[in-house]
Amino acid sequence: MSDMTNDMTALITGATGFIGQRLISELERKNVGIIALMRNPSKAHEFWPQGGVSARYGDFDIPETLKNSCVGAQIVFHLAGYAHAVDSRDAETENHHRRITVDGTRHLLAEAVKAGVKRFVYISSVKAMGEGGMSCLDETSGFAPVTNYGKARYQAEQFVLETAAKFGMEGVILRLPMVYGPGIKGNLPRLIQAIDHGRFPPLPETGNKRSMVDVRDVVQAAILAATNPSATGKIYIVTDGQAYTTRQIYEWICAVLGRPVPRWVIPLVLLRFAAYIGDTIGRLSRRRFILDTDALDKLLGSAWYSSEKISRELGYKPAYTLKDSLPEMVTEYAKNPPLQ
Repeated sequence: MSDMTNDMTALITGATGFIGQRLISELERKNVGIIALMRNPSKAHEFWPQGGVSARYGDFDIPETLKNSCVGAQIVFHLAGYAHAVDSRDAETENHHRRITVDGTRHLLAEAVKAGVKRFVYISSVKAMGEGGMSCLDETSGFAPVTNYGKARYQAEQFVLETAAKFGMEGVILRLPMVYGPGIKGNLPRLIQAIDHGRFPPLPETGNKRSMVDVRDVVQAAILAATNPSATGKIYIVTDGQAYTTRQIYEWICAVLGRPVPRWVIPLVLLRFAAYIGDTIGRLSRRRFILDTDALDKLLGSAWYSSEKISRELGYKPAYTLKDSLPEMVTEYAKNPPLQ
């Protein structure tokens, strides 16, 4: 498969999500036929009022609803999965991840094979490799997924590659770090809001390294993965080519908000002591405290990855950096601040 043409049809799962909506917009621009797999197809007109998107019912928690889901599609972009409680390691969330991410992907693959789908692009996560660290990881690095989310993503990846190889379908895996961009929900808008309201403490510069990627570059990578013959059977990490420190991000957000950066910082030793106290409170109350060791590691730890392979093999060239995108993100935040 070397190009997308207007006689092609793509099935997108997770179509109403942050990445899914951006991907559909680009596919529409390329005149590709689109089938959106949705739990509530009646809401399709709310997302695509101009029409052009065919909505089809499918719920990954109910396998029988996936029957015939891929009929008429030549390409599948599988973005859906259980993303709640990403860092949780309890039995209940393990069951959710297995049922939706692992078993759901397996059922979708069976339907894709039955429908004669040519290429299956699975949008996965770098957490399938583990939690990262100060060393820059690439596709040759060893993997050790820690969370239920990461383990489920890795297992789903294996199903994609094994099924594709067995039945002659072209399977491709894209592993993403944190995705940013205008309209993003979740941690970044909450961070912007906390800084805007003066509730986020000035953290020290620890030299940590975090990889991220703009949603528009994710779309670029997804289309390359769907069209480049070299991608068949491969796993690719997708980043914006940068490595950010938490302090850098904090200062950039302050600048875009027009807020002065405080001249003082909270010492790292004090943060670690507070996190230790948070761990103790959490153990006693059996509920996570707002700051504990895990939260501090997530804030100041490293998760650094290389996307050199997809650049070399598929010609991927990230067009955005977090610093470029922050003004648009802050504008979006001002229009639609997160619920407090």
